[in-house]
Amino acid sequence: MNFENIRTVCTTVLYMVSSVLFIRGIKLLGKADTARKGNLMSSVGMLIAVVTVLFEKQVTDTLTSGPMGNAYIWGVAAIALGSIIGAIWAKKVEMTGMPQLVALFNGFGGLSSLLVALTQYMTDKSINTFSAIALGLTVAIGAIAFTGSVVAWGKLSGKMFKKNVTIPAKNAINGLLAAVGLVGVVIYALSIAEVLDASVGTIGIIIVTAAYLILGFTMVVAIGGGDMPVIISLLNAFSGLAAAFAGLSISNSVLVVSGCLVGTSGLILTLIMCKAMNRTLYALLFSSFGATKKGAAGEQKEPKSMSVEDAYLILEAASSVVFIPGYGMAVAQAQHAVKELCDKLEANGAEVNFAIHPVAGRMPGHMNVLLAEANVPYEQLKTADEMNPQMSNTDVAIVIGANDVVNPSAINDESSPLYGMPIINAFEARTVFVLKRGKGTGFSGVENPLFTNDNTVMIYGDAKNTVAQLVSEFEE
Repeated sequence: MNFENIRTVCTTVLYMVSSVLFIRGIKLLGKADTARKGNLMSSVGMLIAVVTVLFEKQVTDTLTSGPMGNAYIWGVAAIALGSIIGAIWAKKVEMTGMPQLVALFNGFGGLSSLLVALTQYMTDKSINTFSAIALGLTVAIGAIAFTGSVVAWGKLSGKMFKKNVTIPAKNAINGLLAAVGLVGVVIYALSIAEVLDASVGTIGIIIVTAAYLILGFTMVVAIGGGDMPVIISLLNAFSGLAAAFAGLSISNSVLVVSGCLVGTSGLILTLIMCKAMNRTLYALLFSSFGATKKGAAGEQKEPKSMSVEDAYLILEAASSVVFIPGYGMAVAQAQHAVKELCDKLEANGAEVNFAIHPVAGRMPGHMNVLLAEANVPYEQLKTADEMNPQMSNTDVAIVIGANDVVNPSAINDESSPLYGMPIINAFEARTVFVLKRGKGTGFSGVENPLFTNDNTVMIYGDAKNTVAQLVSEFEE
């Protein structure tokens, strides 16, 4: 067996090991208690994949080249730059900034695939027609993921598109852009098949890149804030799909496997999130729920408020308490205080659980991450389906910064844009405490009649301070 055969066998085996680590890592990410192990396993798989690529592509041949031609210098520089940026972000980003950071990561994934495809176009002149089509689709999907994620980041961070954006004939414009981009893919593929001149193929690449960069913008900018958690999942699926097509275009099996894993898991999560909002993927992409619809005015009642001292007296007598967290808990960074209150309630003899809605917060799993950071036992984190049958027997439901996910209009008001959305039935609890800074609506802008129910009392102020005061009351 010669060296080339040994290289091929070793490459194939290492790619298989890397793929297995990716698959196992994603499996472990499905549970909070194994997520860190899954993340580490996936990272090791990526390290093996990167080293294998260097071995397969014979990068060692560049060692004798000058500084500009030595692939190792560029590789180490890229790793160092990425590590520095990643370390700074990891230290500085707060939990309220995680959704927009995840959106940016999705965009970087799409941009990476886009750049891989464009590099392949510029350097590989022996590409076949199948690879050309895969390359064109990589450019298309990567471009959508990039600009769409940048828009999502701008909306979530409040740095861009603070006001609702309406695009006249949005669906027609998006359809036209998609069609023009596909024409660009066809032109490029035909140039590779030598049906058209090679220079025309360059025009095709330019067309598909420009059309889908614009499409990523127009597709996401008109979608409102209430749908952003689902959009993040969808863009994550796009970034994975772009990586899979990039793997096909450069004949890299591990990139195909990892891209398919990210793409399919992102799509499954998107469908789960759509179901949790009673939305279809079609409606998500072709309507603007979060940007245009508002709740009905309904009966105008003034919410009742209560002091922390009076709330403590009710909690002290409670035998069952359910916390329902939302984005407000992330803003107040109240998760650690909530864990302390949970411990005090349990020491007082109360049964404590957390009801987590799939779209609570501004990204999938936002509340789970926050509570896991505070070391809340995973067994106490329950889904809406698990907690709703018990809610009528719950003494106190504590809503912390949540709005839409506990809005009873989703059940009893057909005029509400939330109607039909599965919610956590907090209104069925004997007493409901709502911790809010003020009387504003949620991210979607829909009014919540729960706040004026007879069994609901508001505790206004910073959630972290409010919960800390309740903890102090138990200690006195």
